[in-house]
Amino acid sequence: MLLVASCDSKPPKTDGCPEEVTIGKQVWMRSNLNVDKFRNGDPIPEAKTEGEWKSLAQAGEPAWCNYDNEESNGRKYGKLYNWYAVNDPRGLAPKGWHVFSDSDWMELSDFLGGAEKAGAKMKSKTGWDNDGNGTNSSCFTGFPGGCRLSSGEFSAIGVDGYWWSSTGLNTDAAWFGYLDFVDGELNKVINTKGCGYSVRCLKD
Repeated sequence: MLLVASCDSKPPKTDGCPEEVTIGKQVWMRSNLNVDKFRNGDPIPEAKTEGEWKSLAQAGEPAWCNYDNEESNGRKYGKLYNWYAVNDPRGLAPKGWHVFSDSDWMELSDFLGGAEKAGAKMKSKTGWDNDGNGTNSSCFTGFPGGCRLSSGEFSAIGVDGYWWSSTGLNTDAAWFGYLDFVDGELNKVINTKGCGYSVRCLKD
């Protein structure tokens, strides 16, 4: 399913939540990462075309893009990164922060009442298709920013939110967490490292 991105340049409402959100013993950024440089200042390659996206992934090289290559979507939902950007030794997260691990995601889920309940508490109150909004009682403020498939196609804005973890499974795949409009579950799955997902950071 390929959906058309909104051209609205205004950021989504954040329900009055602070930029740094304490959930249990964890401190999360409220917003998805929107940087085009590594922590050391080196630029992260931007991949606009499907060919550029696939080529960088096949070479195991980092890449970022905005959904549908619209800058307004970057401001609204943050950028999409492949896992090679997440795992690059130059550091994707700002100083004092790190991309969450699979165990961090599970700790978050457990604190919010388990996978079946946590998602509704993490989803934003607006922005999800078919009235799939959450309560955002955790202030995680998860928006449905969609993804970029490893083929280079964009998909699922308004429907799903995907976040890479820093935990790899093998040479080809890594863990990610996601929320969707259908229910209030908090999910975790594996996919190929060439997919483009949002990134959310935890304080060290």
